[in-house]
Amino acid sequence: MNFNLGDTITRLRKQRGYSQKELAALLCLHGLDVSNQAVSKWEKGVSQPNATQFLILCRTLGVDDISGEFLGRGLAFGLNELGREKLQEHARLLRLSGLYSKEELSPVRRVLPLYDLAVSAGTGQFLSDSSYELVDVPDNVPDSADFGVRVAGDSMEPKFRDGSIVWVHRCETLDGGEAGIFVYNGSAYLKTLLWKGSSVCLHSLNPKYDDIDVSMDDSLFVLGRAL
Repeated sequence: MNFNLGDTITRLRKQRGYSQKELAALLCLHGLDVSNQAVSKWEKGVSQPNATQFLILCRTLGVDDISGEFLGRGLAFGLNELGREKLQEHARLLRLSGLYSKEELSPVRRVLPLYDLAVSAGTGQFLSDSSYELVDVPDNVPDSADFGVRVAGDSMEPKFRDGSIVWVHRCETLDGGEAGIFVYNGSAYLKTLLWKGSSVCLHSLNPKYDDIDVSMDDSLFVLGRAL
């Protein structure tokens, strides 16, 4: 089986939910002078990262099993995306335990995009793809988090409070009862997805807010699951 470096970089980037611009910004935080045009050239096969760039790229994309991801053989061979996530989580827990390390390990810096234009828990605000900052992530943030948003409003209290940061796993579908980030008619909301018979609504945890009933004429899609 042939493996294409550019295709693999593209797949890994999209799995993490990064745009080419976001990935380039993360690489710059790790000391690389890389533009989104350079990332585009890597993915198209026009050029390839050098050894230093490649290793930092793998770390930024969360690739521990480099051989498995890029050559098709390795520790994670044969595992689907969920299996790979679980493998990485087990490895992280072993490292944090300190039981199996030969020497004291330096903490690994983890950085994620935080959207500074607040996602609304009430009336809805637009969530811009370019309106974010890169922030260091605390250890208690789940490994599955892909980005964060600031909450505006009290409609999802007491679980999600006004001004707090919600960490989100990027996905396109949610089950009924799950809280997530939705774009409804062009505005971003933090709500819970509920089914009412064959129709769907966006539900607020704060009882003083009415449900948002979604009709066939409305535009609704999922940005991710609130963690």
